[in-house]
Amino acid sequence: MTSNTVAGNARLDTSHTPPQIRVTGDWTLAHYADLKRLSEKLEGQYDDSTRIDLNGLGALDTAGASLLVELLGSERLSRSAEHPDCTLSSADRALLQTIYRSLTDFCVPIKEPEISVGIQLLTRIGRAVEVVWQDTLQLLGFVGLILETIVRGLFRPKCWRVTPMVAHIEQTGLDAAPIVALLTFLVGAVVAFLGATVLANFGATVFTVHLVAFSFLREFAVLLTAILMAGRTASAFTAQIGSMKANEEIDAIRTLGLDPMELLVVPRVLALLVALPMLTFLAMVSGIVGGALVCAVSLDISPAMFLSLLQSNIGVQHFLVGIIKAPVFAFLIAAIGCLEGFKVSGSAESVGAHTTSAVVQSIFVVIVLDAVAALFFMEISW
Repeated sequence: MTSNTVAGNARLDTSHTPPQIRVTGDWTLAHYADLKRLSEKLEGQYDDSTRIDLNGLGALDTAGASLLVELLGSERLSRSAEHPDCTLSSADRALLQTIYRSLTDFCVPIKEPEISVGIQLLTRIGRAVEVVWQDTLQLLGFVGLILETIVRGLFRPKCWRVTPMVAHIEQTGLDAAPIVALLTFLVGAVVAFLGATVLANFGATVFTVHLVAFSFLREFAVLLTAILMAGRTASAFTAQIGSMKANEEIDAIRTLGLDPMELLVVPRVLALLVALPMLTFLAMVSGIVGGALVCAVSLDISPAMFLSLLQSNIGVQHFLVGIIKAPVFAFLIAAIGCLEGFKVSGSAESVGAHTTSAVVQSIFVVIVLDAVAALFFMEISW
């Protein structure tokens, strides 16, 4: 500020009829504190009939204009600024009009009422249930679409995609065989060791053979294999189809007149339907071999005796209980993996999120169905 600035002032002139408020000097930020005290002092000394004289007003900025609007009222100040006798510059008038409109349009935001913790918890539970319900409906619809595409393709041999199916069988089955065999072999050894440790207290270590055979033929082989496929294959299907969706390759497939279900989904589903039962059989054999090894080392049960007990005391229905579940798990794992791939929105983050979702959903569905199947077969005495 230069040295010739004059501090703003406002005084009530009662010698004039009717009384008027004379505004003089510079109403700027440099004099804000003094002007604020002056405004508080003048408050209540005038009424609606009091006129306003702005001809003595000097420099004006946003801070001073807001004080004038607060002191004199926005509507009355606006009328005074537009009066024919007023000598205010057009810039000052525009500033006062802007401040006037801003204060007129301003409203104090209404604070939203706080929601109790219980209501928030119930809301989140409700949303989660709604998401699960919608995902279930989408999965059922997608399963129906897969079945419809498979049935329609049975009568059109030229549409069979044999080469992609064989490639996916190699990817999902042959490439996964080592990890499935190793895992189930180790689990079989652990189950046999724990069974021998517990059953030794009752002098019944020979029943370790039954424990290993029952557990792997009925549950462990198919369950461990399905969980491995859920983490390995479902995620791969989602990432592959999701990347194609993000790169708009699926739109290009539709533009060419091809069916993405027939081209991408059905070969993967059929491949897993072939691969998972074979891997389940491999897991059964590996688990039993692991148990037989522990029995031979720790319990002096020779492999010949182990096979003899296995043949004489373990019925074929236990093998059927395990192997029957494999195609069902394979179909659902492949369907969930492909469906989550089609849900990808187009970004790398979306591909990662839906890949994780495919693994979680597949494992959840496999465990739930395995529990239901176990109860069912127990009720029918299998």
